[in-house]
Order: sequence, then C-alpha cells, then structure tokens
Amino acid sequence: MSASVENPPDCLMWHDALIAKYNGVGEFGRKEWDQLLGDCQAVCDWPACAFAKELIEAYPNAKIILTTRDVDSWHASVMKTVWWRVSDPEHRFISNFSWAASMYYPMLNKFFQTFFRGDFLTKGKQVYEDHVAEVRSLVPPERLLEYKISDGWGPLCEFLGEEVPDTPFPRGNDMADFFQRCRTRNRHQMMNATLQALTIGGAILATGLAATIMFKRFSR
Repeated sequence: MSASVENPPDCLMWHDALIAKYNGVGEFGRKEWDQLLGDCQAVCDWPACAFAKELIEAYPNAKIILTTRDVDSWHASVMKTVWWRVSDPEHRFISNFSWAASMYYPMLNKFFQTFFRGDFLTKGKQVYEDHVAEVRSLVPPERLLEYKISDGWGPLCEFLGEEVPDTPFPRGNDMADFFQRCRTRNRHQMMNATLQALTIGGAILATGLAATIMFKRFSR
C-alpha cells in the first residue's frame, strides 16, 4: 500500500532490488535498504517477502513475524486478489499512461515473475512453503513469532512488548474491498492521465496559437 498508493516512486527501488537479486544486475545492500526503508518501523507483505534473507541480514536486531495460514486457502485468496491485479488487462493498459501505474505495474509483474518462479498458478504453493521454511531457518527462536491472524492481539503484542489495545482487531482487506479499491484506483489513474494529457495538449495549442499570432504581427 505504501509503494502503490502513498509513494509510487518507491516501486522503482523495489524493481531495482528485484533485478539485483534475480538478474544479478546492480547492487542492493544496506545502503539501498536504508534509503528505501529508513523511515519505516516495519515492513510487510510483498514485494518485501521476496527479500526475507536480505532484510534479515541487513537488520540483524529486527524482530520477525511469520504469518502463516493453510496454503490452499492462501493460494485461492491470492488468485482472486493480487494475481488478478497483475493479470488485469485494464491495469496493464493504464500503466502505459498513468504516472503511478507506470511505476507500480512493472514492479508487481516483476515480483510475480521472479519470486514465484515464473508460474504462480502451479508453483505458488511450493514457493509459499519454501518461504516459510527459509524464514524459520534464518531467524533465532527468540526473534521469531509464528503468527496466525486469527490469534488476534495477544501473542502479537506480547512479542512486541506492547499493551493490548482496547479496540477490535482490524480487518480491512477482504476480497470485495480489494477488488473495489483496485477498480476505483484504475478509474482515478485513467482520469488523472487524461486530464494531464488535456492540460499538456492545451498548453501546446496555446503556445502554437501565440506563436502564430506573433508571426503574423512580425510579418506585417
């Protein structure tokens, strides 16, 4: 959400990180991670999950929370949300015109092509299980919490040394919400791109008219 909505240029650095890791082009170490994540208290979800090893090594004092769920349920959920997003022809089309989508979509596509070994449909479940196993192997038990969202506040707050809030545990990213949010974003991005094109076109037209008027004046 941070990269896709709040600061799309971050997607360029995430894309660079993916290329460095999976294509061996360029370097992405602690300096680059600090530049990308220096203002963050925590990082979660994707594309960060593709860099579990790199982030654990870059920040050796960080606590790690490994969220787990039934792999079949997880795969079905991603199929109807993020995988739908990366394969959405409307999103792909808009990325040719929208400033934000032009940075976000290539990174999203690169993530799926690399982290999921070029085939999320058939390899996604194995990648999930391999990822869980890798994190378990990299993190000392005292720095690792294996956590299910259904566990609520208790174990999460205890692990982080925080008091349990007196508010209900949040739930705001179900499939219907995800779909509606993405469709709305598509519309806004296309509208912004259209307005920008009209503004530039109007400016060019105005400049052309002004130049024509000046030319006629001097021609006389």
